[in-house]
Amino acid sequence: MQLITTTQDLRAAIGVPRGTTFVPTMGALHEGHASLVRQASGHARAHKLRHSVVSIFVNPTQFNDATDLDRYPRTLDADLALCERAGATIVFVPEVNEVYPNVPQNGAAVQALILPEVAYLPKLEDAHRPGHFAGVCQVVARLFELVQPAASFFGEKDWQQLQVIRTMTKLLDLPVEIIAGITIREADGLAMSSRNRFLSSEERANALAISRALRKASTHDSFLSAEEAMREVLLSAGAAIDYAVIRDAETLMRFIPGRPGRAIITARFGKIRLLDNTAWGA
Repeated sequence: MQLITTTQDLRAAIGVPRGTTFVPTMGALHEGHASLVRQASGHARAHKLRHSVVSIFVNPTQFNDATDLDRYPRTLDADLALCERAGATIVFVPEVNEVYPNVPQNGAAVQALILPEVAYLPKLEDAHRPGHFAGVCQVVARLFELVQPAASFFGEKDWQQLQVIRTMTKLLDLPVEIIAGITIREADGLAMSSRNRFLSSEERANALAISRALRKASTHDSFLSAEEAMREVLLSAGAAIDYAVIRDAETLMRFIPGRPGRAIITARFGKIRLLDNTAWGA
């Protein structure tokens, strides 16, 4: 496995365009990321692609709160070991000026992009994290430009982000296949997250209400009653709810009977904000 830190070395190592798979990350990797890397490396072998690339880059432009950027965990040695075990052949760990060579180093500037509607109309993450998806689209588009992958892998846990990336790729007419990876969970059902390490033991136990709420939603035929059931489960565990909703799985707008739906939750336990989702309905 090669560790590469510059765009010049990356291009030299990759060679021809569309000869890799790609998993973009911000580090602090866990088994959920490992699952994506294994999926990507398997895809590369199956399609006789030269490399399976993972990026580790804490992107400053997608943090609307500077304290979140500062406290984001950096665990590079452990991340590199995980990537190697999971089958990555290149790990790209650039500095900010390698990704954004012409942007002031204040983390604030975001290039003009035409954002897909799913990035600003649903009033889910877009409402709670202003500017977040502009930063996500900026960095993913830039990393796609640098890596030029044939296929890129994103987890289903960040469901709105997955839909944003899928739609952005279509809008920009990028020749990259977007492939989803299932949410990887702890044995007790909690979705794996780099934020779980910050939960106290009591908060960790209470956070299991998220997966309980999603299971409860699946027992209801009406999306309104499913939403009410999710809120009841979360509130009983002391959660501060940002949203607990049933939405159209693709657009994330109001659920329309007969179309695939998605139960989506974001809630806080203490100061830690967690999100999860699952398929709902037809």
